[in-house]
Amino acid sequence: MDQMSIGEFARDSRLSAKALRLYDELGLLAPARVDEGSGYRFYEPGQLKQARLIAALRQLQVPLAEIKAVLPLEPAQAVERVRVIWAATEAGHTARRALAAYLIDELSGKRSVMYEVSTREIPERSLLCVKRNVTGRDKAWAFGKEFIALLRHYQLPQIEGRAGAFFCIFWGEVSEDSDGPMEWCRPVPPDEAEALAARCPELTLRAEAAHQEAFVKIGDGQIDGADWQVVSRSLEAWSEQQHDDLRLAIGMADLGLRITYLPSEVGQDTYQDFAVPFNGQPRG
Repeated sequence: MDQMSIGEFARDSRLSAKALRLYDELGLLAPARVDEGSGYRFYEPGQLKQARLIAALRQLQVPLAEIKAVLPLEPAQAVERVRVIWAATEAGHTARRALAAYLIDELSGKRSVMYEVSTREIPERSLLCVKRNVTGRDKAWAFGKEFIALLRHYQLPQIEGRAGAFFCIFWGEVSEDSDGPMEWCRPVPPDEAEALAARCPELTLRAEAAHQEAFVKIGDGQIDGADWQVVSRSLEAWSEQQHDDLRLAIGMADLGLRITYLPSEVGQDTYQDFAVPFNGQPRG
């Protein structure tokens, strides 16, 4: 069959000529031929399948970079990749649904604790940290991967237990509109802290005061910004309920809302929890 002009291909694929030019520029769908004299693009009918796949994935709001990773895969691999993408999308919808329900209750004058909240004592610690302003989920995760790569490179000594686990502090909202900042931290033995800091120029040494934390276990998956909102608001609601024998001052501004990551035993999921530092004082 003869090659199709961009107009014909746009009609049959139901993609606009503008979209086809964009997908060509991004390396998702190159024309079969470009006329050297006129610059006109021509496509093969066999490319319609790929064009329709791109269109369908965009309807699922899959980012173009993710689509580019899917296209060269063998069918079985592509199926698995799309399943993973859709599972993450459904998890995001579930998180946003929970946040919407929570906000409806809150705007109606009700605040509830939607998670099981526990508390723990955290000792004074020496921390090696890197802090940065980042915008959006993708850049936030890239920052985390960069930090983990540093930990693997330097092979820092491990402190046992949750107090020795690395964690990420969200000093401000991280979204497409807000850039945090966020800070990745790794506790290190106090007697080795100065020497370790000198060996790791990308990381900054600082101390963190002893404190208590209210925390919620969140499992092993990546959590959505909507999850953060629901969990943090739930922790605030929990704090307000601690009234008769204890007054709790949530210390997000002083020590920062945080997620702690602790690898568990072989064959088990990595432990994660979402925590808010606080000070508990008897009522006077």
